[in-house]
Amino acid sequence: MACYGKIFATIFVVLNLKTFVEGAPQVPCYFIFGDSLLDNGNNNDLNTTAKANYPPYGVDFQDGRPTGRFTNGRNTADFLAEYLGFDHYIPPYASVKDSEMLKGVNYASGSAGIRNDSGSHLGDRIYLGRQLENHQATIFRIANLVGNTTSAKKHLNKCLFIVGIGSNDYINNYLMPEIYPSSHLYTPTQYATALIDQYSQHLRTLYEDGARKVALFGLGKIGCIPAELQKHNTRSCVSSTNNAIQQFNSKLKSLVDDLNTNFPDAKFTYINMYSISSIIGPLSVFTRPCCNVLETMPEGQCVPGETPCFLRGIYLFYDNFHPTEIANRIATNRAYNALLPSDAYPMDIHHLIRTNNVVYDE
Repeated sequence: MACYGKIFATIFVVLNLKTFVEGAPQVPCYFIFGDSLLDNGNNNDLNTTAKANYPPYGVDFQDGRPTGRFTNGRNTADFLAEYLGFDHYIPPYASVKDSEMLKGVNYASGSAGIRNDSGSHLGDRIYLGRQLENHQATIFRIANLVGNTTSAKKHLNKCLFIVGIGSNDYINNYLMPEIYPSSHLYTPTQYATALIDQYSQHLRTLYEDGARKVALFGLGKIGCIPAELQKHNTRSCVSSTNNAIQQFNSKLKSLVDDLNTNFPDAKFTYINMYSISSIIGPLSVFTRPCCNVLETMPEGQCVPGETPCFLRGIYLFYDNFHPTEIANRIATNRAYNALLPSDAYPMDIHHLIRTNNVVYDE
């Protein structure tokens, strides 16, 4: 208990600190790949029900307007931008200007997965393969700004890249046997292996495109999200779901070792969101969402226009799938500056960005 007390005390101190860091950013650029946990507007104009550009999403974000973030305020990508010292949030690919690209782009898309078909029943989404295609288009635009592709990739060598994806390959694929065949074709172990194999190829592409400092966010306790609890009519976490998630995370951690061995001029690290979500600090409401949620498509997202809970600072979940701003802040702080050795492997983001830069060789 003494250990956890110190952790909670540290969390409270951190939450009261000014988050924007004065001076130059700790890295010159920061690129984001992922799903709705990181999306900041890329789905707004897509033909999909997986979008959050309506109230009560965004009620605590700056001027209180929805932006496409699937939470009441800032998400993990935003808080990490603050910790890194940026004086702005990284813009979404959907609206980024050429002049902004040198400092980073957010490619994340709600309902996106590692597999191309994950989330397809919700409509369009920018799955990981398409996000990498968008990144290659960004490299072309950066090359035009800095002179050539070699110079563009030398610039990218200095950037931080984060990837947080895989949740929809379970929530909106493997755990929906009535729509997707994956659970009929694979055991949980086989499915995790297939996902990691495909993920590995995408990460190799990211490396070839100049990424040298990459943080891979593992999956949280999906068996504990309100959507899973409601589906199984329980108030306790669904162990079968969490067991499947742990198999994915274990293989992702091993993949980090393989990538660091095969690409010694780069550094990959694993952020253990499963472990981080086990200690949730001052939060006290874990099994139900802060906002009233839809019972029809998009099931589990906030009912448009309805007022959310007043005490948002004690809720873990904003809707049936996504964390509140304070939960995002606690988790991001531990990803950036690990409080426990299990939070990150082999290093947290604070140490990752301090590894030696390696220039790109054509």
